[in-house]
Amino acid sequence: MPLFKLAYKSLLNRRGSAFLTLFTIAISVMLLLSIERVRVDAKSSFSNTISGTDLIVGARSGDIQLLLASVFRIGHANNGVSWQSYQYISQQHGVKWAIPLSLGDSHKGQAVLGTSLAYFNHYRFGKKQPLSFTEGQPFADVFDVVLGAEVANSLGYQLGDKIVISHGMGNTSFHHHDDNPFTVVGILAATGTPVDKTLHIPLAAIALIHGADGEHHAEAEHEHEHEHEHEHEHEHEHEHEQHNQDLIGQPSQITAFLMGFDSPLYTLQVRRNINQYQPEALLAIMPGVTLRELWEMLAIVEKILLLFSIVVVLVSLLGMLTTLLASLNQRRRELAILRSVGARPWHIFTLISVESLLITSIGCLLGSSLFYGLMLLAAGYLQSQAGISVNIAMLSYYELLLIGAIMLAGFIVGLIPATRAYFYSLADGMSIKI
Repeated sequence: MPLFKLAYKSLLNRRGSAFLTLFTIAISVMLLLSIERVRVDAKSSFSNTISGTDLIVGARSGDIQLLLASVFRIGHANNGVSWQSYQYISQQHGVKWAIPLSLGDSHKGQAVLGTSLAYFNHYRFGKKQPLSFTEGQPFADVFDVVLGAEVANSLGYQLGDKIVISHGMGNTSFHHHDDNPFTVVGILAATGTPVDKTLHIPLAAIALIHGADGEHHAEAEHEHEHEHEHEHEHEHEHEHEQHNQDLIGQPSQITAFLMGFDSPLYTLQVRRNINQYQPEALLAIMPGVTLRELWEMLAIVEKILLLFSIVVVLVSLLGMLTTLLASLNQRRRELAILRSVGARPWHIFTLISVESLLITSIGCLLGSSLFYGLMLLAAGYLQSQAGISVNIAMLSYYELLLIGAIMLAGFIVGLIPATRAYFYSLADGMSIKI
């Protein structure tokens, strides 16, 4: 115990160089933990984006390209799936449900998804968790829109607000559908997936705002209101709703669709049939398998990031070694005085070892604190910009092992100057010349 106290006071006496060494170790620990946490949470976020879906079907391209475009809203699908093919495939034996997806529009940089009510009933994320509403309900009319949690929060929308959809993805919009504003009827609960950054509208609305029916709908609605402007309000609303229903159509093609089956056997059979589908070139992928392929492709990136952070840790430990070795010559008088008051060579050895262990331990503690501070600051940005839901929880077993390895490495590095101090004390004894 006296040695720990002595080592602590010795570090305080050299607090300038000790603090720089400690801070370097803290930064390296923060970097290592941050890279590891983001890596794990990125994989978890991607894996939790979709669950309970057996197949994703789209135009023939690449497996990963189809997955990223249809589920993660990353990239674009080169071609679509005809509505006739979607209907034919979704009616095959063993198909439990099918969810059509139509992408290509946006609102203030956020993706707009055309879909059906089956989306709210069958889409699952995380551990097969269903979508739920914090406010409102699913769309019922052709120009209703349901917002993801992040869209509503970031843009400040509430139920009843009017929204104008733009043609074109991301922040590049080529045409605004000003003549067909949508009304917010529902806001989904947060999921930590791309659903939060998506606006959901009926497929019929996609057909209306993109086809000739869009202009016909607006003109017919205007004439309808003009002819009946003096009629009873209730009767007018009823006829207006019926008029909308008469005009509802379906798009000529969709981007992709999700499928669920009664049995895994049907999944494999229908997948094979879709990949051999003659009327048009289609591709059916299994989300879980494709996600594993994606992470296999990114495995080299994970290794590079881990290697980079390990190199930073090693550099900081070498910095500590350099500092301790450089200070030995300056401390020979101090060591000689310790020998004069009865310290043995092994006491000197233990003192230097304890100093390096203290620096490493305090550096790890400070680095862990900086890690949590960084995660708290970056969590919102990672969620909004990269779709990575960071889990700010206790250090995992693997992260604790990393910290333990750093402390062990710091102790081993400290043995080098401790060994030199041991032999210094033996050679010098009380004959040190000042």
